[in-house]
Amino acid sequence: MKQLDILIPFALPPAEMARDLLRQAHAPALAMLLGRGKAAAPAQTHDPFARALPHEHWLTRRFGLPATAVDNSPAAAAALLRSFGHDPDGGHWFVLHPAHIHVARDHLVLTDIAQLDLDEAQSRALFASAEPLVTELGHGFLYGDARTWFLRADAWAGLRTSTPTAASGRNIDIWMPEGPGELPWRKLQNEVQMQWFSDALNEDREMRGLKAVNSIWLWGGADHAIGHASGTSDNAWARTLTPAPDGTAEQPIEAAGLAPLLVANGLTEAALAEEWGIWLDRLATLDGALLAPRLQSLRDGEIDQIRLILTGADRLREYGATRGALRRFWAQPSLSGLKP
Repeated sequence: MKQLDILIPFALPPAEMARDLLRQAHAPALAMLLGRGKAAAPAQTHDPFARALPHEHWLTRRFGLPATAVDNSPAAAAALLRSFGHDPDGGHWFVLHPAHIHVARDHLVLTDIAQLDLDEAQSRALFASAEPLVTELGHGFLYGDARTWFLRADAWAGLRTSTPTAASGRNIDIWMPEGPGELPWRKLQNEVQMQWFSDALNEDREMRGLKAVNSIWLWGGADHAIGHASGTSDNAWARTLTPAPDGTAEQPIEAAGLAPLLVANGLTEAALAEEWGIWLDRLATLDGALLAPRLQSLRDGEIDQIRLILTGADRLREYGATRGALRRFWAQPSLSGLKP
């Protein structure tokens, strides 16, 4: 059977917003797939204070990426290292992102790292600025791309961390790393923040209306040897845990024994910012550009089945639609499957 899996993070709106949003939503292809299809698995609820979001947990399970025993968040660093061509000969590694943290009235808030708009030249300059602070403490430090770096800290194995998407838009106090290495990490984070505070690069960014890069975010700790997903090419799937800034769908991600997967990140930015008018626009765009052509492929027999994995901040639902199900003319297209 030719099956295509489509994961759409933040397709399930918050319970308090769902009725009004879905009344305004225009997504005919999604409505057809939900109305004619059936639930493919029991609905799942997630702890709203978990250190990773439902779609991140789903990706972790699908590709066999271990979740750390202490916090059940993805142990992503080793696989991401390999996806960038690094192959360290040992150690416990973490993913490190340059970030912007802004001061709210009485707390600090992490902004969406995917929207930082940091180019390669700026990122390499900031990396070079931070490198002496990191290496003089005995840590390994590697560059991945403009928004993804890596830090080795063997003594911090067991440190409980949160994915940046889980922490985005929230008071960072409860999402900060906890456990072995917590205090040394905070000291390092503070030193990097002070180093960058008056950097001319940040002054230039602010003059151009961009957010200052004023902090770093740590997560995804893993031993260098784990996280390899057999059958994937360059562990491309690992990049789904650090979605592209433009929110576009990935090309199908192939893994031995699994259906091809599309990850559609187009709703993430708007949902994290709670910009629900933009969310409606992005849903309509995603429906027309991604789902409508796949629905036509299902009708034409190019695909036998589409499985939708739809998530929100604390929920996950799976639906399956076959070519035969589309002939169920008595079942009306509906977005009610997105309601709590």
